Amino acid sequence: MNLSKRLIFVTSFLSFILFAGSVELTFELPDNAKECFYQEIEKNTSATLEFQVVTGGQYDIDVTLEAPNKEIIYRQVKTQFDSHTFTAQMTGEYKTCFSNEFSTFSHKLVYMDFQVGDEFAVPGLEEHVTVMTQMESSAQEVHKNLVRIVDFQTSHRLREAQGRKRAEDLNERVLWWSIMETIAILVTTVGQVLVLKNFFTDRKPYQRL
Repeated sequence: MNLSKRLIFVTSFLSFILFAGSVELTFELPDNAKECFYQEIEKNTSATLEFQVVTGGQYDIDVTLEAPNKEIIYRQVKTQFDSHTFTAQMTGEYKTCFSNEFSTFSHKLVYMDFQVGDEFAVPGLEEHVTVMTQMESSAQEVHKNLVRIVDFQTSHRLREAQGRKRAEDLNERVLWWSIMETIAILVTTVGQVLVLKNFFTDRKPYQRL
């Protein structure tokens, strides 16, 4: 493989890394609300839905996955996270809904990853009929490692977000508890001072009638 072919191969590989991928997003789900997302899927295509509640309330939501014919093919009630893989039985628009309607005050932050179809091969290696060169094998191995790295980074980001939110909630509770303790100490101190002052105050004798 000459230098020009190598540059084209590496450029295609980097473009693939930058632009290819699944539908992946994080969104806010208000209390008493429901959000739905739509995805066009061809028949006999494999797809995977993965979700996780990052912050909010008891970390639970209702999830449904609906086929184009309105058939419910997946449902979870008050779940924090899950992953579901299925094969489309018909071509059409599949609907995924996340519901927080059972909550009256807790906002949720939800992560969703919807992968449709098999993972794309590295450009230039889709229909490789000959033995791969050392560079092509290395590129394929690098691609696999990068995919794993992205998955690990996503997992760590979600954990970090959960940990940060819990730390912020704990810090807020400690702050309010400290304020309440300070007020209680001040009230107790003032009360003790008034009681002691009352003990040492000269009292006038009672006048007899």
